[in-house]
Amino acid sequence: MTESTLINFATHLINNVETVIVGKHAQVELLMVALLCQGHLLIEDVPGTGKTMLARAAAASMGLDFKRLQCTPDLLPNDITGVEIFNQRTATFSFQPGPVFVNVLLADEINRATPRTQAALLEAMQEGQVTVGGVTRVLPTPFLVLATQNPIEYEGTFPLPEAQLDRFLMRLTLGYPETEDEIAILRALRKEHPILNVRQVVNGGDLLSLREVVAEVHVDETLERYILAIVQATRQHSDVALGASPRGSLALYKTAQALAALRGRDFIIPEDVKRLAPLTLAHRLILKPESQLRGRTATQILAEILEQAELQLEVKK
Repeated sequence: MTESTLINFATHLINNVETVIVGKHAQVELLMVALLCQGHLLIEDVPGTGKTMLARAAAASMGLDFKRLQCTPDLLPNDITGVEIFNQRTATFSFQPGPVFVNVLLADEINRATPRTQAALLEAMQEGQVTVGGVTRVLPTPFLVLATQNPIEYEGTFPLPEAQLDRFLMRLTLGYPETEDEIAILRALRKEHPILNVRQVVNGGDLLSLREVVAEVHVDETLERYILAIVQATRQHSDVALGASPRGSLALYKTAQALAALRGRDFIIPEDVKRLAPLTLAHRLILKPESQLRGRTATQILAEILEQAELQLEVKK
């Protein structure tokens, strides 16, 4: 695979998804970044903004299997991973795969599931496998989890623990559409939903080869230190109780490579890092209670860190 092949793949995929998701080019591009990094997305937004359609359109465009899992408090771990069923006729157990055995899994309202059920996804997201009944089974590749949660409604929910949040490559929002985009949406839905007409335009299996192209994108030592300066600043900030982990450093590094490749470059630039730092690091920060009471947010803190890190980068140049 070559860089031009990657751009051609991404262009066809993004254009096809945008026949369903109108006016959200940046978010669709970030989905492509996640696919190239073999990472998972947490989409935090209010209902009705197109989260499910984004996942369905992407899966259909790549010819990949898609399943939607509605998370509720009574959902059990086996409802996700699968279960061993005893066959009385043969006197043996057979495994019934759960919805996690799919290429693209949409875990809708993941914070409505109990912590025990949320934990059932940890092994799948990190290692691409699940263990049931003492037997480890490998998940299909590619494997992508798109989890959603409502940032407004907290009644009856279970906040995701730090270990779970750390498994998500990025956290993003879709947001409400602009007026002209919403008019286009209304007109497109007059007869039938555009998702019904989405056809495969690329081969999802090519993602494995395209990831090798991303891995070859050059990262200068100055920018490696720039990334680490940002991450380490989150660990030392006076308002932060728990800073970004090394997994956060790797997420920022890999997504910067993927974004550079999508933009037709074989090297990353500081703008790639600044664009992706809030998306890859904000959800990994745990603020001190007193800082939260003062109205401080992880996004604000990262903006300050990025401004300071940029000044240091310019001095070194």
